[in-house]
Amino acid sequence: MATKENKAHQKFFELIKPNHDFNFVGRMNLFLGISTFLVILSIAMLPINHFWRGHALNTGIDFRGGTEVQVQFKNEQEPAKIRAAMAQGGFRDTEVVKVRNDQMPNLYFLRFGAVSPVSEQKVVLLESALRQRFGADAVRKVDFSDGGDKIYVHFAQAKQVEPEQIAEVFKSQSVQNNSIERFGRPEDNTYEVILVGLAVEVKSALDKNLGADAVEAIRSAESVGAKAGEELRDDGIKSLLFAIVCIMVYIAVRFDFRYGPGTIASLLHDAILVMGAFALLYKEFSLTTIAAILTVIGYSMNDTIVVFDRIRENASRLRDKKFDRIVNISINETLSRTILTSATVFFVTLAMNIWGTGVIRDFAFAMNVGVIVGTYSSIFVAAPILIWLNRRFFAPTGKEAARGNKKAPA
Repeated sequence: MATKENKAHQKFFELIKPNHDFNFVGRMNLFLGISTFLVILSIAMLPINHFWRGHALNTGIDFRGGTEVQVQFKNEQEPAKIRAAMAQGGFRDTEVVKVRNDQMPNLYFLRFGAVSPVSEQKVVLLESALRQRFGADAVRKVDFSDGGDKIYVHFAQAKQVEPEQIAEVFKSQSVQNNSIERFGRPEDNTYEVILVGLAVEVKSALDKNLGADAVEAIRSAESVGAKAGEELRDDGIKSLLFAIVCIMVYIAVRFDFRYGPGTIASLLHDAILVMGAFALLYKEFSLTTIAAILTVIGYSMNDTIVVFDRIRENASRLRDKKFDRIVNISINETLSRTILTSATVFFVTLAMNIWGTGVIRDFAFAMNVGVIVGTYSSIFVAAPILIWLNRRFFAPTGKEAARGNKKAPA
């Protein structure tokens, strides 16, 4: 069993040796200027992307609405030829990205705005063709909901129609279907047309324009309607705002006036810079990214509170020193802990970013950026604001700074 003397001499690993004294406070104006520039650049990228690329952020189908399909080809294809084949098949403005996957070397990611096998314009043409075939008064209406895979054709009660006749009209408009059957009560004279899946339409378009059997398999197909995308986007924004408000309430209880604004400013700084990184590189911004930003906010707040707790402790202990000096000492004392904690999270998420795929890689990228800016902001954003508020509203001595901490003693 270790004696008290042995315990007193136990040493723990520290990346940065004790008794160092880096002058962080003396360079804070420089780093605050860098942060201000990066925040302005991040915000400016939104209108720049809007006019240059068509969208402020490269929002995924979670927010924008549309369909994402992973297609594995038998041979390597040029993205331009894939886009052309999709356009000829009726899927315009398709985004094509080759996926790095050693097990599936010819895997491509396709994203387009359509969420149904047929568009609303195609349904209008179908209705016109049906009226031309059976008579204007014979077809009462054609029902179709965006995102669905069924079309309901309502005929007048006196009109007798066979499913084969309806199938001929659909074939003439190049609309494939699996079956056509009567629907509902006999007196309704309604037919239900079950369309082929969107994935089948995509495969058909690619095989038709790139060669028979060009597609080996459709690995996945996911669709989100435009209205659902708007709701998800709004819910994501609300979740961010709600998280920030909850953090503000916690900070108000945990710290006094001097400490709260710096913490909130660092959180906003981190969220904006992560968003700015996605805007600058035009990486896909989705619900996964929102989740990563929320994680970054929590991480940043935790890191800032560790530094601020040490500042409050030293403000009570080192009453003979100026507050600026107390802040610098506190940052140096927590520097090793801050770097080790940040490095642990960074390298784990870096591995996910390098070897991960899809949404895992997007999440990891957001975390990589967030860990860097979160560590940075705890030292060079939150601390300078704390010093400025102390100079502006409190006496600069360590003794009076400690007096202001009576609300939340160390």
